[in-house]
Amino acid sequence: MSDQQSPTPEEKVEDTTPSQTQASEDQSSTGSDASESTVIEKPEPAYKAKLVNIDELHAGQTVRLHERIKDVSPKGEERERVQVFEGIILGVKGAGISRTLTIRKVSDGVGVEKIYPINSPVIAKIELVKTAKVRRAKLGYLIDIKNRFKRKLKEVYVK
Repeated sequence: MSDQQSPTPEEKVEDTTPSQTQASEDQSSTGSDASESTVIEKPEPAYKAKLVNIDELHAGQTVRLHERIKDVSPKGEERERVQVFEGIILGVKGAGISRTLTIRKVSDGVGVEKIYPINSPVIAKIELVKTAKVRRAKLGYLIDIKNRFKRKLKEVYVK
């Protein structure tokens, strides 16, 4: 029995589908109301598996985002590596599957902003590093160069 692997969520859905159709046929043959339906459990979306509390991401959090990058060597060999991009979330836009994160970091005195769709296959993993206390949903004031934000944000580190 140790040779068998546990079924993936897709396999579980396939296993439950025939029994649900059989149950619906049984209901129709017994003459019960058609308004009664069985509860179908949907598998968890892939974008929620990247971070345990993906719904709790908000502006002011510092995250470490693991990004898959495909490289081509001079020999023509294609390889995939993971690069880490650590920065503060300036804002979260959208809802559900089309949700995006705007992340900013300062690298060698140059500000770098990247916008990532949460559901993108490029994102391998999102780690929460620390959380800052902010009162806004979009932190555009951290971008402005002329009127630089001088006060330090109050931060709480996540263990």
